[in-house]
Amino acid sequence: MMKLWSMLGPVLDAILPRRERRRHTEERTVSDIPLSPTSYELLGVRILSILNYREPAVEDLLRSLKYDHSLHAARLCAELLEDYLREEISSIRSFSARRILLVPVPLHKDRLRERGFNQIEIVLQYLPPEFHDGSLASVVSALLRVRATKQQTHLSREKRIQNVAGAFELSPSHSVKDVNVILIDDVVTTGATLVEAGKPFVENSIPVTLLALARA
Repeated sequence: MMKLWSMLGPVLDAILPRRERRRHTEERTVSDIPLSPTSYELLGVRILSILNYREPAVEDLLRSLKYDHSLHAARLCAELLEDYLREEISSIRSFSARRILLVPVPLHKDRLRERGFNQIEIVLQYLPPEFHDGSLASVVSALLRVRATKQQTHLSREKRIQNVAGAFELSPSHSVKDVNVILIDDVVTTGATLVEAGKPFVENSIPVTLLALARA
């Protein structure tokens, strides 16, 4: 079977070429992805990002992650995120002894069923063990998306804000007492989704840092 595939593979690639972005991404290593750590204010809230979506390699990476379900892209994102998280966690621990939770921005159950995966959850799965076992932090699905929303891509800034209003709640399955939260999403544009997702923590007096892989 492997011999047959080695013969047919190039032919099939020529007839049914893989998406260019995925091919480019799978040829890249971490050193090929330009970092651009940035702190800025959107909707009156501080948001951090580590990549610039306008960089072609970054756009390929994140579109491969989201639309092609590329596990190589997920591993690259985790590697890029790891060093930044270590610095952020060190900064948080310099003034607080609370546990640190890494919380992915969730999809609504209908969208999750339709897509089959939450790309930021997959990225976090590839972080080293110390980000899961509590020695540095713990990845916890402490947030629920309780209301289905329209896709944000083609909505105006005002419509985006209205679209996600009240869409998130804390999960009753996880304790968020005496913790610091780093809330993580893949791409931020207007900041509407990430800011709204952070509100349940803010309303319960839980310190929360808003972090996106990239800013578009």
